[in-house]
Amino acid sequence: MSLLFTPDPVDEMICSAKSCRAEATHGLLWNNPKLHTTERRKVWVACDDHLEHLSQFLETRGFLRSVVPADSLEGAAT
Repeated sequence: MSLLFTPDPVDEMICSAKSCRAEATHGLLWNNPKLHTTERRKVWVACDDHLEHLSQFLETRGFLRSVVPADSLEGAAT
């Protein structure tokens, strides 16, 4: 049985940074190893301006697993 999450279709993905309304161009796949199984991936999306900030936030905590193009995200979260 597949547990892939398929989000509702949207016209555009908006950056996850607080108060940012820019279109997202990157997907940050992450998990918290204290809460999630090894296979589980949560997703934040980032515009070019916030990619470094959001990546550093997750990396500092040991949560960042990978960064992918936003257009490759369909079905990425589990």
